Amino acid sequence: MSQATAQKPRLKTSAMIASIAGEGQVTRSAPFGHALVELARQRADVVGMTADLGKYTDLHLFAKAFPERYYQMGMAEQLLMGAAAGMAHEGAQPFVTTYAVFASRRAYDFIHQTIAEDNLDVKICCALPGLTTGYGPSHQATEDLALFRAMPNLIVIDPCDAHEIEQIVPAIANHRGPVYMRLLRGNVPLVLDQYDYQFELGKAKLLRDGASVLIVSTGIMTMRALEVARALERDRVDVGVLHVPTIKPLDTATILREARRSGRLVVVAENHTTIGGLGEAVATTLLSAGVTPPFRQIALPDAFLDAGALPTLHDRYGISVDAMSDTIKRWLG
Repeated sequence: MSQATAQKPRLKTSAMIASIAGEGQVTRSAPFGHALVELARQRADVVGMTADLGKYTDLHLFAKAFPERYYQMGMAEQLLMGAAAGMAHEGAQPFVTTYAVFASRRAYDFIHQTIAEDNLDVKICCALPGLTTGYGPSHQATEDLALFRAMPNLIVIDPCDAHEIEQIVPAIANHRGPVYMRLLRGNVPLVLDQYDYQFELGKAKLLRDGASVLIVSTGIMTMRALEVARALERDRVDVGVLHVPTIKPLDTATILREARRSGRLVVVAENHTTIGGLGEAVATTLLSAGVTPPFRQIALPDAFLDAGALPTLHDRYGISVDAMSDTIKRWLG
């Protein structure tokens, strides 16, 4: 544990549901909900559907703006996915929200059989991905990327911040077919606007270059990777950050281009178990192409994680800025 980590104040139970934004970080409220309302103003086929979680996935904004196009299906995620498939068969474009644990575990077969197999135009947008809640294994979707990467026809996306979410909503609406998107809700950090960033489906983007380390990251770990890069500058460690929002299909060309540059440690950082997510996807890409840089993973362990305050858990499982910085410095010797 780093000295900075050891000196952090004791946190209260309310930190189990604290925002992932750091102290003083700029945020934007409910970017998904606002973006979906704006989309629905332009497209009459868009409908919003949820399983009793409208308030907790920011879909309540859509419900207020378009009550006649909002469907609250109750605590029945299998029914939610089956109904969304039916709506898509009739020409609607459903945006479906729930928690990532419920979509990936409870309703997986319904998504597989009623949505993905028929390649239906359903957008599944799920809150509490990975370790973004302190409420233990029942709410922590640490294996959702592995499960959904394995499903044919399904696009899989893990956005970094509010700026990206606002761009993803219209982008996936323009894609005809099923999409699974990890969802950041509430007050979501605003980061990528500082990098003149534009989301493109299926494309990775180099946000900053660096000669010592390349962090290949997705989701909130890109936000952390950028903070780590700034922190390690003080130790004269030059860190590049490659943001990979689309997990499937993977932008193998960009990943290989950056990984082929000699002399860099390649670190994949993700808010997901080490099994089956971006780390394994990147490792397979590199090995298949015969590209073999020094390679490491920063990810959650293959375990049922503890309940507790999010900052404490992020330190414990190695995905906080302090923990990541210490780990990379140790790898560099």
